[in-house]
Parts: sequence; C-alpha cells; structure tokens
Amino acid sequence: MNATAKDTLPAEHKPMILAPAGNRASFLAAIAAGADAVYCGLKNFSARMEADNFGTEELAALTRLAHGRGIKVYITLNAMLKQDDVEKAAHLVEKLTRHVNPDALIAADPAISRMAERAGFKGELHLSTLANLSFPKGLDGFARKTGFCRSVVPRELSIDEIRLMAEACPENLDLEVFIHGALCYGVSGRCYWSSFFGGKSGIRGRCVQPCRRVYTRNNEKGRYFSCQDLSLDVLSRTLLTIPKVGAWKIEGRKKGPHYVYYTVKAYQMLRDQGSDPQSKKTAMGLLSQALGRPGTHYNFLPQRPWNPVDTGKQTGSGLFVGTMKGPLKDPFIVPAIGLLPGDLLRIGYEDAEGHALQKVHTSIPKRGKLHLKFREGFKPSKESPVFLIDRREKELQAMISALESELGDIPAETVQPSRLQFSDLMGKTLKKKHGKPPVTDLRVFRKAPRMIKPGDAVWLSPENLDAIPGKFAGICRFFLPPVIWPADEALWQELVSRAVKKGGRHFVLNAPSQIVLFDRPGTLDLWAGPFCNIGNSVTAAILSGLGFSGVFASPELSRSDFLALAEKSPLPLGLVIEGPMPLVIARTLNEQIKPLNPFSSPKGEEAFAVRHGSDVWIYPNWTLDLTEKKSELIRAGYTVFAHLTEQFPSGITMRNRPGKWNWDLTLL
Repeated sequence: MNATAKDTLPAEHKPMILAPAGNRASFLAAIAAGADAVYCGLKNFSARMEADNFGTEELAALTRLAHGRGIKVYITLNAMLKQDDVEKAAHLVEKLTRHVNPDALIAADPAISRMAERAGFKGELHLSTLANLSFPKGLDGFARKTGFCRSVVPRELSIDEIRLMAEACPENLDLEVFIHGALCYGVSGRCYWSSFFGGKSGIRGRCVQPCRRVYTRNNEKGRYFSCQDLSLDVLSRTLLTIPKVGAWKIEGRKKGPHYVYYTVKAYQMLRDQGSDPQSKKTAMGLLSQALGRPGTHYNFLPQRPWNPVDTGKQTGSGLFVGTMKGPLKDPFIVPAIGLLPGDLLRIGYEDAEGHALQKVHTSIPKRGKLHLKFREGFKPSKESPVFLIDRREKELQAMISALESELGDIPAETVQPSRLQFSDLMGKTLKKKHGKPPVTDLRVFRKAPRMIKPGDAVWLSPENLDAIPGKFAGICRFFLPPVIWPADEALWQELVSRAVKKGGRHFVLNAPSQIVLFDRPGTLDLWAGPFCNIGNSVTAAILSGLGFSGVFASPELSRSDFLALAEKSPLPLGLVIEGPMPLVIARTLNEQIKPLNPFSSPKGEEAFAVRHGSDVWIYPNWTLDLTEKKSELIRAGYTVFAHLTEQFPSGITMRNRPGKWNWDLTLL
C-alpha cells in the first residue's frame, strides 16, 4: 500500500478500533489506550461467560466514564436464548436501556432486536459472528430486515471475500472485521464440541475449549486443533480501502489490561501511521509483547492461506516464555524475555491435570534465571511450558489507577428492577397457535437414494438434484448446508432456483439468512434447520414473519428446554432425533489429521473428520439418539423428526453408547 492510501479516504470512513474488556481493569486499559469503542458482556447471555464480566451498576459507571472521553460502549448479548431465558433477557435489555445507555447491543439471536424495540432502546444493533451471516445477499435481505445496522463477519474470510460482503452492504449497514486475537477451530455458531463432550455450550458462551486439548492419532499425541492467534498486523491496512468496514475488532474478553492496551495501541499505529516504517516497527513490537499466542494471517490472503494449526508451536493462552528446567526439587526457567515485578506466570497448560500460577517479585533479565515454587503436593511434568499471562507494568497501572479515581467520583447508579411487563410482548408474539400436523419422520440422505419416497430428504447438491426425477422433487425435502461462503453464493442461488423450478417445495435452511436465496418464500414450505440454533418462541415468531413455515429446535437443548419451547412456539416444531451430528464444522484441517482417520481424546472419546464440499465436519463415533423420547416429544407438540444418515466407510466403527446429548442435563 502506498503512503497516501489512508489519506485518500474520507474521514468518516476511518474504521473504529474496538477493544475487548472482560473485567474492570481491561475496560480501563481500553480507555487509557484511546480505543474508539469497548465491547463487554454482563453476567448473563454473553458469548464469553468464562470472563469475569460486569454487573449493571458497575457497567453504568464505566460507560459514563467512557462516554466522557468520546468512547463508545457495546454490550454483548450474543448467546443462544432458551425459552426460559426470554423474559430475563428482555428485562435485562430494558435495564441496560434505562441505566447504562450503551451505544450498541451485539446479538446473535434475532429475539434481542424485538426486546430492544420493546424496551425503547435507541442505540444500534450489531449482528454477532455467532449468527453466521457468511454470504453477501444476507446482509440486506436478513440483517437489515431484522433491525441490524452492522454485521460481524466470520474470521475465516479472505480479503477478497470481505470485499464481496462490503459490496453487498446497503447504505445503512456496515461490517465489523476481526483483526487480532484467539481463533476458534470451528466456524462461529457451528461448534457443538464443548456441549457434546460436557454439556457446556460454546454457543451460550461457556466453551471448555475441547479443541485446545491433546488428541491421539496413530499412537501420536498432539494439539491437532489448537489454533494460533489471528494477527493481521500490517495486512490490516488493506482494510482501509474498503469503506464499508466500519470497525476493526480485537478479540480477547478473557485477556488482561496489558493485552488490551498493547493491541489497541499497535493497531492505532498501523491504521494511522502504518505507512511510516518506524511506526510500523513499533506496532509490531507491541504486538509481539501483547501476551498472545504466535500469530497467523489465516485465510486473509487468498493466494497465501495459512493453516492456523501448527503443532510445532505452543498454543497455550499467554506468551510462551520458556520451559521448566532443572530437577523437580529445584526447578527454574530461563525466560526468553525480561520479566517484571508483578508478572503472572502459568506453569503448564490450562487443560493439564495440574498447572500452577506464580507471581514474579523481582526483575529477571532476558536469559536470566527464575526459580519456581509450587504449592505442596503439586508435581509438574518435566519441561512443562511456562506462559506469561498477565503483566501490570508501572506506567499502565498508573493510568488505570488514575481512571479508577475518576470512576470513584461518578455517582453510583442504583439499578431498579425492570419497569416493563414483557408478558404483553410475549402474548402478542405467541398468540398464534398452530394446529397439529401429522407426525413426519424424515430420512436425511447425503446421497440421493435411487427411489425417493414420502419422508425422504437429501442435502442439496448438483449431483442430488440431477439424480431426483422431477416428479419426485415435490415430495422430497432439501437440506441446505450450515455455511455458505461468499464465493459460493451464486452456486447456491442457482441450485435453489433449479430445485424450485424442478418442483421442489420443501426446504430446510441451516442459517436463517438463507431465506434470501428464495424469490417467493411465502409460496414454499421453508423450515429453519437444526444449525439455526433456535431455542425460544420469540425467534420462532420473527422467523414466521420472514416466511418460515416451521423450525427445528437446537439439538443442544435439554428435555426441559425442548418442552418449554413446544409449549409456546407459534410455528410447528421439528428436531434431529437420530443420527450422526457433527461436533464442529470448520474450514480447515491440520494435515496431520487425515479424513476418516480416527483420533481420540484423553478420555477415550473418538472422532473423525469428513470433508463435505469446502468444509470439514468432525463427527464423534457415536450417534445422537433420542428415539426412546419420541412419544413424549409428540405429546409435547413436535411433529417432524429428522433421522440423519451418513455412509461412512468400513474403517469407521460407530460405538453403541448413549446418545442423549443434553437431554438429562441443564444446558449451561
């Protein structure tokens, strides 16, 4: 990029730098760094529930402090909402509107937009990346129609794909692009790994990060799915040529103030003085000391994509500073960087059976020696990696302390209970009750069978569409994929058009935005599929207004959640009752993991990878199976039951083990 590229853009197109804050100190660090906006979550309904997060009273004061400096505050309410969450979430939106006055709410569930409207919220609504709006046509046809003015695009997109998304933005909608921070292995909104293995849903913000663990394949152990951090660094300047990119987003709501301050300052330099060699060098130095994992450009440059998984690099959270040396009775490290008083170290990985934290009490020079002390009974493994996970240097701490003093001068906000009764909203939304259609069992085939029978469904593809005679297209249900990437939009638009012209009338969409691929949705039988992650009736009502005929409940739900949704839903309901459900859908696969080559977790859970189109599906070697619950579900009101089928080769052995998923659990 030439030195004047930034200066040729109108001032209003200068992208905001959006800083993460998962605790008070990080929020103040974002203010100290001069971020354009701070995004943070509360104790509920946030996609990073493992962060400390904020109470409403504390957030009200912090927001006033930020607003006094012209810094915007965005609140994340981007978790999937279950039926029992609806009224609590609505009251929370009303309290935020009345007491906090945030500039925007970031949501994945369209129900939040309805709640914000009812609460009189005057700020913006931003569509979270968890909503998986991944193709251009959905921006105007879905995001804008459901009340959103910004869409956070998937981290998997290349610069060319971001341009395609930007070109499709209507006048009153822009994009937010991740430029730095942790990468999820799976596509956002398409990962059930944590939920499947432990009942803690990543889509509800409680991911236990199973992709970071050690897995075994062919008797070799490795972290085959643990990604490096995204770091666009100098490449972020390319985004300045795309006016519709309104914000550069830094991931990291579980990070400390040092990380927040350093990354914000670095990207300010790259944005504002990136054509100056010295500023660029300084910015890169700040990023190297920001306490993150090794960086990757991932897919940003389509001609030079990086696989984000490199088993030769350390991917524990924090900055790797060395390995433990010496005898276990007197271990030490020789740090690769200088350590400061107050630095916090973690010895070992977070997922190890035991790991230890140690604070540094005196300065240790680079290549010096720091002796490690452990609590009684703790036995680290030899050559355990050591990570620097928090740093509070004096200069930054002084800035935070000064802001703390200012915060103390802001009168405390006494948060009153919500004044609105949302039962009237619920009543209007849920007044319509559907009749009881006949119970239908769907057999969902990856490859179209020779003869289509009533109740058969296939994943839509050119091959399957060619194989189905026109006279049978009208009785078949066509499943759309869970992800459509920008370059594939025209292909799917054409496939949908061909299927409709051939007589297809029944479709299962696996992202709500896919409804924009249909010219006359009201004339068809369109269902929101299991990957739409629907858990509440308000969202079902919104989808009804867009033209959907029915919804599949999220497969993550527990028994009580399934039944609560059935009691209130304004649309007919279905669910996946049997078959192989993926742990995760990803866009990449480590070359050490071969498709259809099983691997296992430390607890003996086995899984394998399969490529479907341009994506990788990771399956456990046991199936979801709620068939024994079918009678109860029918009594509750469910009428469509999908039986997924896959033709795995003989080398894959599916185990006979309970497949009830979260049925008997409380979904967290």
